[in-house]
Amino acid sequence: MVVECREEIYSSLETEIKRLGEAKVANPMSFGRFVEEDDAVLVNISRKSVTHFEKKNSRRTKKSPPVYFEPAGPREKIYFDPSKAKCAVVTCGGLCPGLNDVIRAVVMTAHHEYNVPSVLGIRYGLEGFMPEHGHDVVELAPDNVVSIHEFGGTVLGSSRGPQPPEGIVDALERMNVSILCMIGGDGTMRAASKVMEEITRRKLSISVVGMPKTIDNDINFASPSFGFDTAVEKATEAIRCANVEAMGAPWGIGLVKVMGRESGYIAAQAALACQDVNFVLIPEEPFEMEGPNGFLVHLDKRMHDRGHAVIVVAEGAGQSLLEASGRTDASGNVVLGDIASLLKDRIKDHFREEGINITLKYIDPSYIIRSVPANANDRIYCSFLGMHAVHAGMSGRTGLVISRWNGRYVHIPMDLVIRSRKRINTCSNYWRAVLESTGQPASMQNG
Repeated sequence: MVVECREEIYSSLETEIKRLGEAKVANPMSFGRFVEEDDAVLVNISRKSVTHFEKKNSRRTKKSPPVYFEPAGPREKIYFDPSKAKCAVVTCGGLCPGLNDVIRAVVMTAHHEYNVPSVLGIRYGLEGFMPEHGHDVVELAPDNVVSIHEFGGTVLGSSRGPQPPEGIVDALERMNVSILCMIGGDGTMRAASKVMEEITRRKLSISVVGMPKTIDNDINFASPSFGFDTAVEKATEAIRCANVEAMGAPWGIGLVKVMGRESGYIAAQAALACQDVNFVLIPEEPFEMEGPNGFLVHLDKRMHDRGHAVIVVAEGAGQSLLEASGRTDASGNVVLGDIASLLKDRIKDHFREEGINITLKYIDPSYIIRSVPANANDRIYCSFLGMHAVHAGMSGRTGLVISRWNGRYVHIPMDLVIRSRKRINTCSNYWRAVLESTGQPASMQNG
């Protein structure tokens, strides 16, 4: 008997990076080494195609060939003539630590390494391309970006919501842009992919390069997305405060809500960093509130055993326990139910029924987390992303996202990035480490 078991495969064709044409111009950079065109970074993911032949006592396994990402960095030959090139940079979606660092790196690299005469800043996200919104385009130069990395947010402003790719490409043509750097999350990368399709349809020579921005760390193949490290650091500070509050009162409970619509990486990573958390509730792991194995039973046991507890919940956790809103935001995301309010109400009701007067302190640091300047690790990461975005665009590469993989910066096709969201594998050693750190059960579902 032959039994075939196939998992998702990534082929070398899927990791190829599109190019606008042959690179013939000598790179003006005078320092450092150029990336060789045959250099490669092993993807090394646990996705393979396996065929099992079960015959009596024999078994044969056929593995798929290795797959590689293209390394990021400057090339010896570039596509655009630097003296005639023009870059544009836009920041989209919610705020995130490191946005200004990326903008600064793009401007500094374009001016100092390639002597590009103009870098344009598009104001307020994709709206900035649309004339009807009336947002001015700003000229970015080293003098006016030199200190922006000291501040949170984005000097260009941002917005949510789609804009027609035809209108965006019209604006790029009017401004004679050669390289468009788009900084944003999953939705922005999808928009960038549509913009690239429209550019291709018109047969234009415009490079589109994406940089993965989301503190949720949910962008596929981005390891990690920038801003995540800072978000975890700030979330950890909030958790420490919640722990102090919980221990400072009889029957004290600290409840901290962090961002994470579909992926609970901030909650999980902050719990590992802090080691004071007793329960981590994430979107990837459904739980029940009531019943013999529900959350309240385990919280009750913890309180009777130790007298205090700290709970960290991602905003997208426990949505099955809430009534669906039926609404979407400007980016098309489903408006989430308020899991924190549900938890507060049910926890208070539960202990009130036992005749216990608890002290519950609720902390939501979400907007503080996303609005602060980047920490040291994110600053370094963002600087490299901005540099490599310019290198990729000048070499004529397009339809790619700059990321880090296996310790090196690489070019990842947008098609791979937008294929799915990255989520925590609750069968992984990573999630097992979270469970070991908190002491919570592997599942809080009945039956």
